[in-house]
Amino acid sequence: MRILCGLGAAVVVAVASPAATAAPAAVAPEADLAYHGHLSMTGGRVDLRMTPQNHGPSGVAEATVRLRWSVPLADEQGLPAGCARTEVRTVMCRTGALPADGWGETLTMAVRLRGAPSEVTLGIDTVWGGGAVDRNHHNDRQEVLVLDTGDTYVF
Repeated sequence: MRILCGLGAAVVVAVASPAATAAPAAVAPEADLAYHGHLSMTGGRVDLRMTPQNHGPSGVAEATVRLRWSVPLADEQGLPAGCARTEVRTVMCRTGALPADGWGETLTMAVRLRGAPSEVTLGIDTVWGGGAVDRNHHNDRQEVLVLDTGDTYVF
């Protein structure tokens, strides 16, 4: 703001700052992604069934979940559509649309591990949340220990 003084009178002239004239910044939508499912392992084969969930408040058109195994995967894998192997121990999968306060499509896969380890840990985390902000990482980052017993481990 500038003040100009004349003959006994003050004139106030307002000058807009560049920040005041800029378009308002877009606010990213907020989502709260989580993954629920179960795993079992027998003879170096791990069966996974997992369903993504979005606690909201905004929907997400697409997200990417990373599945990181503690041991290398066998060279040949039969991964479902929307999943790709990105490293020797890592698979990334698209979640599809996740409505606010809703569930996504269930992901089912069987992976073969190199050798026949007696246990494996699976790390699950969101790599990309479709441009939404997720302030609660307690439910979209987890590790699950699976023993080669054929038992089902729920997460």
